Amino acid sequence: MDPLTVVIPLYDEVRRIGAGLDGLRRLREVWPGPVQAILVDDGSTDGTADALAAALGPDDRLLRAPHAGKGAALRRGVAASTGARVLLTDVDWSVAPEEALRLAEARADVAIAVREGPGARRLGEPAWRHHVGRAFNQLVRAAILPGYQDTQCGFKLLDGPLARSLFAACTLDGWAIDVELLARAERTGARVVPVPVTWRYEPDSRVRLWRDGWTTAREVWDVRRALSGR
Repeated sequence: MDPLTVVIPLYDEVRRIGAGLDGLRRLREVWPGPVQAILVDDGSTDGTADALAAALGPDDRLLRAPHAGKGAALRRGVAASTGARVLLTDVDWSVAPEEALRLAEARADVAIAVREGPGARRLGEPAWRHHVGRAFNQLVRAAILPGYQDTQCGFKLLDGPLARSLFAACTLDGWAIDVELLARAERTGARVVPVPVTWRYEPDSRVRLWRDGWTTAREVWDVRRALSGR
């Protein structure tokens, strides 16, 4: 199978480094090809980068950057990627590493893990968080991506050259980078395929719904204006 680059954004994740490294190990055990990891430290202040520096493999890279947001970290990491395919994931592997093979089987330009619809499972998620997430999805569908039941799952597998091209065009620094990425993929005519997965809720998520929600919603409208030329 094609060489794979895994891009993982990090912000104050020292407590989850063990889980992140274990996920990389499991991915390398199942992916039938070379796997390079690019981890982007987004200005952590808890020692995340220092703890990782001594733990990565010889082909892996740790990029350090001032704090700017998930979107900025992903753009930096994807720009440094070289793989024929690029996997985006969160450090906690809330979608199991083995699911990357299922995304690869979709044979899509962009395969996205989705937590809604037949075959998808959500484990441990509080009801209130699910309702807030569905409300955000309604906004995304109304504003720019009507056919998408889930844009925000961080587990996505892309054709490598396409990933680098799309992220070079992206501008958002925050959480709505997923929406911008998929909207730009749609504009290019790329084949985007949703793949139902099992997703595990992580209580220590970097997302703070009430703090980040309004900013992310505003970013969605920014994407709509940018892509509509208004």
